[in-house]
Amino acid sequence: MAELFTLENATNLLMLCFLQAVLGFDNLLYISIESKRAPVAQQKSVRMWGIIIAVVLRVVLLFTMIQLIGALSEPFYTFQWTGVLEGAINFATCVFIVGGVFIMYTAVKEIGHMLSIDKLDHDVSGKSAKSATQVVILIVMMNLIFSFDSVLSALAITDVFPVLAIAIILSGLAMLLLADSVAAFLEANRMYEVLGLFILLIVGVVLLGEAGQAAVHGVENMGVPHEEAKDLALKVFGKEIVPMSKSTFYFSVIVLVAVEIIQSGYSRKLNAERKALQKHS
Repeated sequence: MAELFTLENATNLLMLCFLQAVLGFDNLLYISIESKRAPVAQQKSVRMWGIIIAVVLRVVLLFTMIQLIGALSEPFYTFQWTGVLEGAINFATCVFIVGGVFIMYTAVKEIGHMLSIDKLDHDVSGKSAKSATQVVILIVMMNLIFSFDSVLSALAITDVFPVLAIAIILSGLAMLLLADSVAAFLEANRMYEVLGLFILLIVGVVLLGEAGQAAVHGVENMGVPHEEAKDLALKVFGKEIVPMSKSTFYFSVIVLVAVEIIQSGYSRKLNAERKALQKHS
């Protein structure tokens, strides 16, 4: 129990809470928009149950993924295309590769979506009203989709289940308490969503890096010495795929956040100067 209370786990928890908040924005926005199709008197309860179900689904999916990765650690295929693709893959390798590609695709797609659509509520405008039960069912179905990027991104940071579960629950509680105000804030400050999407791209790269060593870690957990297991690492064109270090990941995130803060402040300063010049002209 004591090993949970470490600086690394505390740092991972903070990063996970941030990522869950970013990744939960689409989910939160969808719930907010979809709930408007329910009767007015039931919209608040629909939002509440939608968020609660989202949190439960993510914790269950997270636990299932961790158990499967642990149980299916033995490599099931070895590539032997000398000089092109070498190394072994197991279940975790597949999860990390599919997850990394999926997250990067999601981030790029959402960035493109933001550039091409002015209002996010266009997708649901003009649709007919539904009962509260129908809306909750729709929200549950969409939560299954929204949960994958959240869980896969979390696994890129750490595999300590209590830390992961706490981050998901805390972000869920925050969504529950601040659903309306958070959605309104992010709607008015879209640059923070853009920042989160670029962080997602980095998370995708982290997952792909983890895939390169997944088979090695899997057989090591089965008792195979590292000297024997290291030959199972994935190599592409003779180059071994290695995970991005946590320090590099956090440094990249800090730089992105710092650039965004400085750029936002500088933009406000320029706008203030322009307004001042317009008043004097």
